[in-house]
Amino acid sequence: MEIIPVIDLMHGHVVHARLGQRQHYQPIQSLLCCSSAPIDVVNALLELYPFKRIYIADLDAITGQGNHLPSILHIQRQYPHIEIWLDAGIKNIDALATWQTVNVTHVVGSENIASTHDLSEISQKLEGNLVLSLDFNQAGFLGCADLQTNTEYWPDKIIVMTLSHVGSQLGADIERLQTVISRANSLAVYAAGGVRNNDDIGTLQGLNVAGALVATALHNKKLSL
Repeated sequence: MEIIPVIDLMHGHVVHARLGQRQHYQPIQSLLCCSSAPIDVVNALLELYPFKRIYIADLDAITGQGNHLPSILHIQRQYPHIEIWLDAGIKNIDALATWQTVNVTHVVGSENIASTHDLSEISQKLEGNLVLSLDFNQAGFLGCADLQTNTEYWPDKIIVMTLSHVGSQLGADIERLQTVISRANSLAVYAAGGVRNNDDIGTLQGLNVAGALVATALHNKKLSL
Protein backbone atom coordinates (compact mmCIF):
# COMPACT_ATOMS: atom_id res chain seq x y z
CA MET A 1 0.00 0.00 0.00
CA GLU A 2 1.29 3.44 -0.95
CA ILE A 3 1.41 6.53 1.25
CA ILE A 4 0.84 9.71 -0.79
CA PRO A 5 1.62 12.99 0.99
CA VAL A 6 -0.97 15.72 0.55
CA ILE A 7 -0.20 19.43 0.12
CA ASP A 8 -3.08 21.89 0.30
CA LEU A 9 -2.22 25.27 -1.23
CA MET A 10 -4.04 28.48 -0.36
CA HIS A 11 -2.91 32.09 -0.90
CA GLY A 12 0.70 31.03 -1.46
CA HIS A 13 1.01 28.81 1.60
CA VAL A 14 0.67 25.15 2.44
CA VAL A 15 -2.28 25.12 4.83
CA HIS A 16 -3.61 22.68 7.39
CA ALA A 17 -6.81 21.29 5.92
CA ARG A 18 -9.34 20.39 8.57
CA LEU A 19 -12.89 19.04 8.25
CA GLY A 20 -13.35 20.55 4.79
CA GLN A 21 -13.94 24.01 6.31
CA ARG A 22 -11.73 25.84 3.83
CA GLN A 23 -12.56 29.32 5.11
CA HIS A 24 -10.76 28.47 8.36
CA TYR A 25 -7.60 26.88 6.98
CA GLN A 26 -4.35 28.34 8.34
CA PRO A 27 -0.70 28.00 7.24
CA ILE A 28 0.61 24.63 8.30
CA GLN A 29 2.60 24.17 11.49
CA SER A 30 4.77 21.12 10.93
CA LEU A 31 7.29 19.14 12.92
CA LEU A 32 9.08 18.52 9.63
CA CYS A 33 9.93 22.15 8.84
CA CYS A 34 9.30 25.67 10.11
CA SER A 35 8.02 27.04 6.79
CA SER A 36 4.69 26.93 4.99
CA ALA A 37 6.21 27.75 1.60
CA PRO A 38 5.25 25.03 -0.90
CA ILE A 39 8.77 24.11 -2.01
CA ASP A 40 10.03 24.02 1.61
CA VAL A 41 7.27 21.63 2.63
CA VAL A 42 7.94 19.39 -0.38
CA ASN A 43 11.66 19.39 0.47
CA ALA A 44 10.87 18.34 4.04
CA LEU A 45 8.52 15.56 2.98
CA LEU A 46 11.06 14.13 0.57
CA GLU A 47 13.77 14.27 3.23
CA LEU A 48 11.44 12.20 5.40
CA TYR A 49 10.86 9.53 2.75
CA PRO A 50 11.42 9.11 -1.02
CA PHE A 51 7.78 9.37 -2.00
CA LYS A 52 7.02 8.52 -5.62
CA ARG A 53 4.10 10.93 -5.95
CA ILE A 54 2.48 13.80 -4.12
CA TYR A 55 -1.09 15.04 -4.15
CA ILE A 56 -1.57 18.79 -4.46
CA ALA A 57 -4.91 20.46 -3.88
CA ASP A 58 -4.86 23.99 -5.30
CA LEU A 59 -7.58 25.44 -3.12
CA ASP A 60 -7.41 28.84 -4.83
CA ALA A 61 -8.18 27.15 -8.15
CA ILE A 62 -10.89 25.01 -6.58
CA THR A 63 -12.61 28.08 -5.10
CA GLY A 64 -12.10 30.28 -8.19
CA GLN A 65 -9.55 32.64 -6.60
CA GLY A 66 -6.61 32.20 -8.93
CA ASN A 67 -4.12 29.33 -8.85
CA HIS A 68 -0.65 28.20 -7.79
CA LEU A 69 0.67 27.32 -11.24
CA PRO A 70 4.10 29.00 -10.67
CA SER A 71 4.61 27.12 -7.39
CA ILE A 72 3.63 23.82 -8.96
CA LEU A 73 5.96 24.41 -11.90
CA HIS A 74 8.75 25.17 -9.41
CA ILE A 75 8.12 21.90 -7.58
CA GLN A 76 8.13 19.99 -10.85
CA ARG A 77 11.40 21.56 -11.98
CA GLN A 78 13.02 20.68 -8.67
CA TYR A 79 11.67 17.12 -8.63
CA PRO A 80 10.97 16.03 -12.22
CA HIS A 81 10.84 12.35 -11.17
CA ILE A 82 7.91 12.92 -8.78
CA GLU A 83 4.42 12.34 -10.14
CA ILE A 84 2.07 15.14 -9.12
CA TRP A 85 -1.61 14.40 -8.64
CA LEU A 86 -3.30 17.78 -8.94
CA ASP A 87 -6.80 18.72 -7.87
CA ALA A 88 -7.40 22.15 -9.37
CA GLY A 89 -11.17 22.13 -9.35
CA ILE A 90 -11.50 20.98 -12.96
CA LYS A 91 -15.15 21.31 -14.01
CA ASN A 92 -14.93 20.83 -17.78
CA ILE A 93 -12.43 20.51 -20.60
CA ASP A 94 -12.03 24.30 -20.88
CA ALA A 95 -10.56 24.39 -17.36
CA LEU A 96 -7.70 22.12 -18.46
CA ALA A 97 -6.17 24.86 -20.62
CA THR A 98 -4.65 26.64 -17.61
CA TRP A 99 -2.52 23.60 -16.82
CA GLN A 100 -1.10 22.78 -20.25
CA THR A 101 2.41 23.85 -19.24
CA VAL A 102 2.69 21.48 -16.28
CA ASN A 103 2.98 17.70 -16.44
CA VAL A 104 0.48 16.44 -13.86
CA THR A 105 -2.08 13.72 -13.38
CA HIS A 106 -5.35 15.53 -12.94
CA VAL A 107 -7.58 14.62 -10.03
CA VAL A 108 -11.19 15.38 -10.89
CA GLY A 109 -13.30 15.93 -7.79
CA SER A 110 -16.93 14.86 -7.99
CA GLU A 111 -17.87 18.04 -6.08
CA ASN A 112 -16.96 20.01 -9.22
CA ILE A 113 -18.71 17.82 -11.81
CA ALA A 114 -22.27 18.74 -12.80
CA SER A 115 -22.87 15.84 -15.20
CA THR A 116 -21.40 12.56 -16.36
CA HIS A 117 -21.11 14.16 -19.80
CA ASP A 118 -18.57 16.66 -18.41
CA LEU A 119 -16.51 13.87 -16.85
CA SER A 120 -16.60 11.86 -20.08
CA GLU A 121 -15.33 14.85 -22.07
CA ILE A 122 -12.52 15.45 -19.55
CA SER A 123 -11.54 11.79 -19.64
CA GLN A 124 -11.47 11.79 -23.43
CA LYS A 125 -9.35 14.94 -23.51
CA LEU A 126 -6.88 13.43 -21.03
CA GLU A 127 -6.93 10.05 -22.81
CA GLY A 128 -8.11 8.42 -19.60
CA ASN A 129 -5.10 9.62 -17.58
CA LEU A 130 -6.97 11.00 -14.59
CA VAL A 131 -7.99 10.12 -11.06
CA LEU A 132 -11.61 10.48 -9.93
CA SER A 133 -12.16 11.69 -6.39
CA LEU A 134 -15.52 10.66 -4.96
CA ASP A 135 -16.12 13.50 -2.51
CA PHE A 136 -18.24 13.27 0.63
CA ASN A 137 -19.06 15.47 3.59
CA GLN A 138 -21.27 14.90 6.61
CA ALA A 139 -24.39 15.39 4.47
CA GLY A 140 -23.35 12.76 1.94
CA PHE A 141 -22.06 12.62 -1.62
CA LEU A 142 -20.95 15.81 -3.37
CA GLY A 143 -21.55 16.12 -7.09
CA CYS A 144 -23.49 14.38 -9.82
CA ALA A 145 -25.29 11.46 -8.17
CA ASP A 146 -24.57 9.08 -11.07
CA LEU A 147 -20.85 9.28 -10.34
CA GLN A 148 -21.32 7.66 -6.95
CA THR A 149 -23.01 4.51 -8.23
CA ASN A 150 -22.43 4.19 -11.98
CA THR A 151 -18.99 2.62 -12.23
CA GLU A 152 -18.85 2.82 -16.02
CA TYR A 153 -17.68 6.42 -15.54
CA TRP A 154 -14.92 5.49 -13.09
CA PRO A 155 -11.30 5.56 -14.32
CA ASP A 156 -8.64 3.10 -13.16
CA LYS A 157 -7.90 5.06 -9.98
CA ILE A 158 -10.52 6.23 -7.47
CA ILE A 159 -10.10 8.33 -4.33
CA VAL A 160 -12.65 8.13 -1.54
CA MET A 161 -12.38 11.65 -0.12
CA THR A 162 -14.28 12.23 3.12
CA LEU A 163 -13.82 15.96 3.70
CA SER A 164 -15.36 15.84 7.18
CA HIS A 165 -12.55 13.46 8.23
CA VAL A 166 -9.69 15.52 6.78
CA GLY A 167 -7.31 16.79 9.46
CA SER A 168 -9.44 15.17 12.15
CA GLN A 169 -8.80 12.48 14.73
CA LEU A 170 -11.69 10.39 13.42
CA GLY A 171 -9.77 7.75 11.49
CA ALA A 172 -10.49 6.77 7.92
CA ASP A 173 -14.06 6.48 6.66
CA ILE A 174 -14.10 2.69 6.65
CA GLU A 175 -17.79 2.22 5.81
CA ARG A 176 -17.63 4.39 2.69
CA LEU A 177 -14.39 2.78 1.62
CA GLN A 178 -15.92 -0.68 1.92
CA THR A 179 -18.92 0.42 -0.17
CA VAL A 180 -16.76 1.83 -2.95
CA ILE A 181 -14.37 -1.13 -2.91
CA SER A 182 -17.33 -3.51 -3.27
CA ARG A 183 -18.30 -1.73 -6.49
CA ALA A 184 -14.85 -1.05 -7.86
CA ASN A 185 -13.91 -4.57 -8.97
CA SER A 186 -10.25 -4.37 -10.05
CA LEU A 187 -9.95 -0.58 -9.87
CA ALA A 188 -7.40 0.95 -7.50
CA VAL A 189 -9.09 2.67 -4.54
CA TYR A 190 -7.28 5.27 -2.42
CA ALA A 191 -8.38 6.49 1.01
CA ALA A 192 -8.31 10.20 1.87
CA GLY A 193 -9.15 11.81 5.18
CA GLY A 194 -8.65 10.85 8.80
CA VAL A 195 -5.49 8.72 8.84
CA ARG A 196 -3.99 9.17 12.32
CA ASN A 197 -1.25 6.63 12.86
CA ASN A 198 0.26 3.24 11.96
CA ASP A 199 -2.81 1.40 13.24
CA ASP A 200 -5.02 3.22 10.76
CA ILE A 201 -2.62 2.29 7.97
CA GLY A 202 -2.84 -1.34 9.08
CA THR A 203 -6.64 -1.17 8.97
CA LEU A 204 -6.53 0.21 5.42
CA GLN A 205 -4.09 -2.48 4.35
CA GLY A 206 -6.63 -5.00 5.58
CA LEU A 207 -9.16 -3.52 3.16
CA ASN A 208 -6.70 -3.90 0.28
CA VAL A 209 -6.79 -0.23 -0.62
CA ALA A 210 -4.14 0.83 -3.11
CA GLY A 211 -2.96 3.76 -1.02
CA ALA A 212 -3.73 6.47 1.49
CA LEU A 213 -3.52 10.24 1.08
CA VAL A 214 -1.97 11.62 4.26
CA ALA A 215 -1.00 15.06 5.57
CA THR A 216 -1.51 15.62 9.32
CA ALA A 217 -0.05 12.29 10.43
CA LEU A 218 3.11 13.01 8.44
CA HIS A 219 3.57 16.52 9.79
CA ASN A 220 2.93 15.30 13.34
CA LYS A 221 5.37 12.40 12.86
CA LYS A 222 2.70 9.85 13.78
CA LEU A 223 3.72 7.38 11.06
CA SER A 224 6.88 5.32 11.35
CA LEU A 225 9.26 4.96 8.43
